[in-house]
Parts: sequence; structure tokens; C-alpha cells
Amino acid sequence: MMKRLLTIVALLLLAAALVWVFRPRPVAVESAEIAPRDIIVRVEEDGISRIREVYTVSAPIGGQMGRIALHPGDAVVADEAVLLTIRPAAPELLDARLRAVAEATAEAARAALALGESELRQAEVQLDLARSERARAEDLAQRGALALSALERARIAAETAEAARASAAALREMRARELDRAEAALIEDAAAGPVCCVDVRAPVGGRVLRVLTESAQRVAAGTPLIEIGDPADVEIVAELLSRDAAQIAPGADVVVDNWGGEALRGVVRRIDPSAETRISALGIAEQRVAVVVDLIDPPAGALLGDGFRVVVRITLWQGTDRIAVPLAALFRQGEAWAVFRIAEGRAMLQPIVIGRRDRTHAEVLEGLEVGARVVIHPPDTLEDGARVAADD
Repeated sequence: MMKRLLTIVALLLLAAALVWVFRPRPVAVESAEIAPRDIIVRVEEDGISRIREVYTVSAPIGGQMGRIALHPGDAVVADEAVLLTIRPAAPELLDARLRAVAEATAEAARAALALGESELRQAEVQLDLARSERARAEDLAQRGALALSALERARIAAETAEAARASAAALREMRARELDRAEAALIEDAAAGPVCCVDVRAPVGGRVLRVLTESAQRVAAGTPLIEIGDPADVEIVAELLSRDAAQIAPGADVVVDNWGGEALRGVVRRIDPSAETRISALGIAEQRVAVVVDLIDPPAGALLGDGFRVVVRITLWQGTDRIAVPLAALFRQGEAWAVFRIAEGRAMLQPIVIGRRDRTHAEVLEGLEVGARVVIHPPDTLEDGARVAADD
């Protein structure tokens, strides 16, 4: 009898051990508690810093430019700092053929001037004769010894002679100027004596951003030489997809980050009214719109310079004290969203309705309340009603 009892006890212990060994064990999962939080929806894009007002100094005249001693970063004072000096260009030397042509042109101009002076003297003699005949005719007409028609012809002849003299004088002056032009073409470099020199001063105060042409050389009028600006007056430009730019309004809050320092606050100042086509790294044509951002708290000094790469995060929507669920807890259940809600040690499938989403959380419209716990990163093997061991 005792032997049989011991056998039964041994079998019961063995059965209990087998049940303990093979019983389903709770699945270890991470969990999070549903709590109110602010939901901030932002669009993120790469941007470029740029100095708001850049002044390009160009050569005011053509000539020989001296070497520019300034370097990027040098400070300049408006109307005081001499950026560079330009010597006016001297006339080019004439070769034998051009000199012969110029000398022949000058000789022809001298001959034309002599002819003009001769024609002018002839016109003056004709004018004196016409005036004498007019005076004689007027005297005879007063005494009744000359017909009125003859008097009229004398007056017309005198007026015609005056016009001819004026025309000859103008022609002589024109030929004199032609001679001056012909003789000017024969002036050599040494005879020209160009004035030295033209100092180009800074139009505004600030710092040198770029020296576009540094070495001494001959430059044409209008050649860009130096760029000047104020490194402390920086704005941010980002090119956003047109569908994102359409949701942004001037005055929207901006966070400027990843530029090498602490995150900066900014505000949208302008959204360009037109988009431009850009080709992405994947070769896809995209419509991009430039958005200009003003910094509210720019860094001290010139730490953020011109052309620096930054990342901008522009606020599209913001909600306060919204019931929020971590994005890591969400998964698709058919056409809807769902989570595994932890209740009495088990994972219960819970369909939910979500609203706006930020980078880490989604707004819960229906299905969860504050204080509920949900599974984070649920494994694919987790089933509805399965026992779970959640961390705290």
C-alpha cells in the first residue's frame, strides 16, 4: 500500500514538473503609458545660410588694377577703406600701317579745314557785296529812282548771302573738329599722360566675403572684384517640396539645427510665389519652393557664416495636451491603425483612430485613454490575448 502511494505521488510530481516546463511563458515586451503631451508637426529640409545683403564691388573704369591686399574676413569701413587702385588704361601704340593711315587722315582733315576757311572767306566777301547793293537799292528807292521789285531782289540777295556765310562757318567748324579727332589718334602713350590713379573705396561697412580677382591685371569696366557683407546679418534659405510649402504661412516657427552649434530659433519671413524644377539625387524631377527664414536669436559673432549647410524644421501644426501614443506602438490592422493594449498581464488588440503625428508620437482621437499601457515594438509573433511581461 505504501509503495503504491509513493508511486502515485511520484507520478503527480512528474506531471506537475512537465506542466511547469511546457506551460506558455509570458512574452517579454517593452511598454509605454498613454499620457497627454504636445504634438508639433514639422517639415524638415536641408537649407543654406546666406548673408542678407551682399555688395559686389566692380571696376568703375577700365585699366591696370593693382594687386588686392585684402583677404576674406578683413573688416572694412564704408567710404574709408581703399579696396584697390586702378590706373586708367593708356591708348594703344600704333603699328606702321595704322600710323600711316592716321597721318593720312590728319593731312586730309587739314586740307579740308583749309578749304573750309577759303569757302568762309568767299562767303564773307559775297555777304559784304550783297549788303552794299542792298544799301544802295534802299537809297535809290527812297528817292523814287528804283522800282520796288529791284529793291526786294537786293534784300533777298543780302539774306541769301548771310545764310551762305553761316553755312560756311559751320562747315569750317566741323572740319576743325575732324582735324582734332585725326590728330588725337596720333597721340602716343607718353604724350597722353594718363592720370594716376583711381581709388576704389568700400561702399558699405562689413567684412570681405570673397576676393574674386586678386592678382594685378588689366580689367574692363564693370568687372566684379570683391564681395562685401555683414556676417552678423544672416538669413536661412531652404527649398521645400511645393506640397509642403503650401502648408506654411509667414510667421511660422522654425528650428535651425545641425549647423555646428546649438539649435537656433527662427521665423518664416517669405515663401516664394513660384516653384522651380529640381532633380533629386534619385533623378526625380521635383517642384521646389524657396522659403526664407529670419533668425530670432542668431549666434554671437560670425559663427554661422555665408553658405553654411543647416537643417530647418518648420512648424506646420501644434496641439497642446493631446492624448498621444508612441509611433513605435502602431501597426496596421487591415485599413485601420491598432495597438496592443496591456490589460491584466495580457496583450489585447485595440483598434484606434489617430490624428496628427510628429516625429515620435501620434494624436489619439479614439480607442485609448490616459493611463493605458501599450506594447512598444510589438513582435510579429505576438497574438491577441497572449500573456506578456512588460517592463516598467
